Amino acid sequence: MSLTSRWVAGEHRFFFLMSIIDVFDRVIITYHHGLSCEARDLVQITQEALMKRQLFDKANKPVIRSDNGPQFISHRFAQACERFKIVHERIPPKTPNKNAHIESFHAILEIECYQRHEFESYKQAYEIVSGFIHNYNHNRIHGSIYDMSPYEYMDAVRKKAVDSKTIKV
Repeated sequence: MSLTSRWVAGEHRFFFLMSIIDVFDRVIITYHHGLSCEARDLVQITQEALMKRQLFDKANKPVIRSDNGPQFISHRFAQACERFKIVHERIPPKTPNKNAHIESFHAILEIECYQRHEFESYKQAYEIVSGFIHNYNHNRIHGSIYDMSPYEYMDAVRKKAVDSKTIKV
């Protein structure tokens, strides 16, 4: 999970995007898009991700990896991780390569979305970025998952049409 921001020219302010990626299938499970991005938003999307992946009642929970931004080192998020029974792993400072999957997504977002648009309003930014994430999950192919989109790959693995790939993190 990680955070990025972009300028909304028409409103002279930034918006923030915090997203959670599943490194297995490259799906952006959920995200927060807003004019601020605080620990409570992080807790909410973490809970949402666990619910979407039906992991609340599972014994083996995923490891959540992030950098050391203020939301990620907050007391509120630490308490939520304990409550959700998940491990939060923080990468060492100045090592974005240790969080490569989400950093790669943010690089793609920058090149294929942010650089192509000058947002005039928060509403426009929200619509364009949400549409981009939908397209990323449903249509954009990834060489690392048999040249399929994340949802195609997830479906193919469920149907045992392809072997699941080994993940190196």
